[in-house]
Amino acid sequence: MKKIEARRLDMAESPYRDLEFLESQEGRTLRILSEYVWPMARLEKLKVESTILFLGSAKASPASSDSILHRYYWEAEELAYRITKWGMNIKPRGRRYVVCTGGGPGIMEAANRGATRAGGKSIGMNISLPQPQLPNPYITPELNFTFHYFFMRKFWLMYKAKAVIAFPGGFGTLDEFFEIITLLQTGKVSRREVLLILYGKEYWDRVLNFRALVECGAITEEDVRLFSVFSSPQEAFNYLKKYLPQMH
Repeated sequence: MKKIEARRLDMAESPYRDLEFLESQEGRTLRILSEYVWPMARLEKLKVESTILFLGSAKASPASSDSILHRYYWEAEELAYRITKWGMNIKPRGRRYVVCTGGGPGIMEAANRGATRAGGKSIGMNISLPQPQLPNPYITPELNFTFHYFFMRKFWLMYKAKAVIAFPGGFGTLDEFFEIITLLQTGKVSRREVLLILYGKEYWDRVLNFRALVECGAITEEDVRLFSVFSSPQEAFNYLKKYLPQMH
């Protein structure tokens, strides 16, 4: 009887067991902290040293050949395959240049799929939304994360990345790309630490007009050199293979 009472007392006085408190406004700091510590512990346990982040549309389909995004699905799959195959032969095996995505469908699925085809692990960092975005089936199970807070998800998408590859996409892709390029422009992230690629010149030339920004004086010529543009898996892979070993 005394043991039961002691156990009840222990549970009553342990805030980390109080779900009502943890899910309250007052518990928000702990929820945010958990989304910082939890991925750190998991990535350290699995010895992931660095990642290659793939961004792109969740609407790209492997089947809808009538969509302009269709080709980019398969090109993302191929590029992720090549990166993973190469990275797996770098010692210590499988720890560097691990493919990482936002965990959803489309380009994200394609990149995880390519890594799986190469026989390597890959990371998915999903986000909980009012309309659920289910994790794609190609993510390595123990590297499958779901975040509540967008800013914590963005932090972890970027934290271990040595290269970021932005495939064609919409608002989410633009948001992530511009956040990263702002970090590079302001020096919050060193240009010697991360390679930034826009993939798909035909698409991005239609969507973004960087030349107009330069002409208006909003950015400089140097800012335009913060990223590189490629339109084939072979070109992008050759660039990464050449410059990634030079990154700090």
